[in-house]
Amino acid sequence: MTPRVHLTIVAWNSLRYLPELLASVEAQTFRDFQAFIIDNGSVDGSEAYVRAHHPRVAYLRNARNLGFAAAHNQGIRYALSHWPSDDLARRYALVVNPDVILAPDFLEKIVAAADAHPEAGSLGGKLLRASRERLEDEDLRETVKSDVIDSTGLRGTRARTVADRGAGELDRGQYDALTDVFGISGALALYRASALEDVKVDEEYFDADFFAYKEDVDLAWRLRLAGFSALFVPEARAHHHRAMGGSESAGAFKRLRERFGRSQARSGYSARNHWNMLMKDELFVNGLLASPWILCREALQLAYVAVFETRNLGAFVQALARLPRMLRKRREIMRSRKASAKEMRKWFV
Repeated sequence: MTPRVHLTIVAWNSLRYLPELLASVEAQTFRDFQAFIIDNGSVDGSEAYVRAHHPRVAYLRNARNLGFAAAHNQGIRYALSHWPSDDLARRYALVVNPDVILAPDFLEKIVAAADAHPEAGSLGGKLLRASRERLEDEDLRETVKSDVIDSTGLRGTRARTVADRGAGELDRGQYDALTDVFGISGALALYRASALEDVKVDEEYFDADFFAYKEDVDLAWRLRLAGFSALFVPEARAHHHRAMGGSESAGAFKRLRERFGRSQARSGYSARNHWNMLMKDELFVNGLLASPWILCREALQLAYVAVFETRNLGAFVQALARLPRMLRKRREIMRSRKASAKEMRKWFV
């Protein structure tokens, strides 16, 4: 009998995080799962470590870095090829970043919620922040698990930006209700196999054209268009080492400082993929109604890039060059659309 949950980890020189993640995976109280690492060409000894210390974890090594989206698609396809086609509604793909640490009952809690809510195409737990801190008088670092929220699901705005709900807030129980959210962060997300099959485009679940960044938002948007809900399950807890974790409620100047701290490559991917996502997923009437907010945001971003990130001006050219491909994908997405324009508007406030 193939396991009900297929846990996919995409690693790229992630050895500093894998021991904690895999220890937390092995400690799960829910046991009906298979862990699978897709290695995007690591050169830090990740494969040797996993094969020596976690031989039950399946391991696939790519010759080069294919990106987050394409590598996770490999893992999901593998799982779907081994699951019975008539039981996909009760089978789940768990996408996990290598820098995540799961609570022992994470899978038990989130699978129980998924079984109880068949309308949910994706589910996520309460993701809190962790960091590596230097021990006193030593060069070693230890992981400190905080009560600062990293994500309790994704939340959209009228300008069509999407942020992690509650990011940067101290967890005081303000997000302790089981809640329908716009979508789930790709750092740690459980997807129903049947929902993934319903929204795949060109045999892809995550859009491999994105390579990295915003592919989780794009998938969340497509699941919503297809009529699936996204459920935040507060009892399912985990921690996430967030290298550049901002705050959802940050003001303009703080957001500007946070952007200065990002790599230009990350900002370029994010900008390009954001534009491609709008081309694919935004409904015309909703885009028209929200055009004052969208155009203002995009004009400010373009001005910022023109002054501070001139190297990323090519990201906008790349997005436009992909327009024919994005429109072809859009036609496929819209053919399976079930949600109305009004239903979609409520997620962008």
